[in-house]
Amino acid sequence: MLTYPNINPVAVSVGPFFGVGPLRVHWYGIMYLIGFVAAWWLARYRARQPGSTWTALDIDDLIFYSAIGVIVGGRVGWCVFYGHDVIAENWLNVFHIWDGGMSFHGGITGVVLAGILFARVKAKKIPDVLDFLAPLPGIGLMAGRFGNFINGELWGKPTDLPWGFGVPNAEGVLVARHPSQLYEAGLEGLVLFLIVWWYTSTPRPRLAPTGLFLILYGCGRFAVEWVRLPDANIGYLAGSWLTMGMLLTTPMIFIGAIVMIYAYRRNQTSGNLSTLEA
Repeated sequence: MLTYPNINPVAVSVGPFFGVGPLRVHWYGIMYLIGFVAAWWLARYRARQPGSTWTALDIDDLIFYSAIGVIVGGRVGWCVFYGHDVIAENWLNVFHIWDGGMSFHGGITGVVLAGILFARVKAKKIPDVLDFLAPLPGIGLMAGRFGNFINGELWGKPTDLPWGFGVPNAEGVLVARHPSQLYEAGLEGLVLFLIVWWYTSTPRPRLAPTGLFLILYGCGRFAVEWVRLPDANIGYLAGSWLTMGMLLTTPMIFIGAIVMIYAYRRNQTSGNLSTLEA
């Protein structure tokens, strides 16, 4: 059994200033910043490739729109799907994103809506914007799961495996648990990023990158849900296995498969490149 490092969720604390404060910078927030910066840098890199129809200004605007979509959608989604008790305790908790409590499914919905708005403003095709976005979130998803690990939340079920981390139960007894946050960081973050980044490094049919993203995230999340504990205020939705994460993720896999089949059957040229190699 490994020892959980008990990292302070607050990375930096300064102040108070003029009787207000102190100002606290949380690791969870830093992880979001890492995700946004990584997405911006990767998008700028892709925009510089020969034949790209994206400009540097497009990228700056896209990341701004997406950041708003992630934060607003992620928090609203968490409040709707998971955080009823926390919000009922104090409605101001809806703003406490530094304490964790962000829903991926809400976040991706926010990004899709932001992408649609961006496409309309920039006169781009919505599928092209979604395809361009597909390889960008992986690093941020990985960083976010590291933030969950630092916060000591979203632990897995008890395990006898040597890499289980000792987590106190209600009686204060250490129980070895799956580090499901790190599993998700690997599958939903790093693996997803590497595959989608490689896949989109050459021209693909319109909407195929979007479909692949949905499939990979859905499969990775569904797999980890088998060893991840459900939220205490929700529990299992059916039997002792169906979680809210499974319920929200399963449609992503089927939608992604349908989108990829549609993309290859239509075989439309992506609008993200002005010229395509044969």
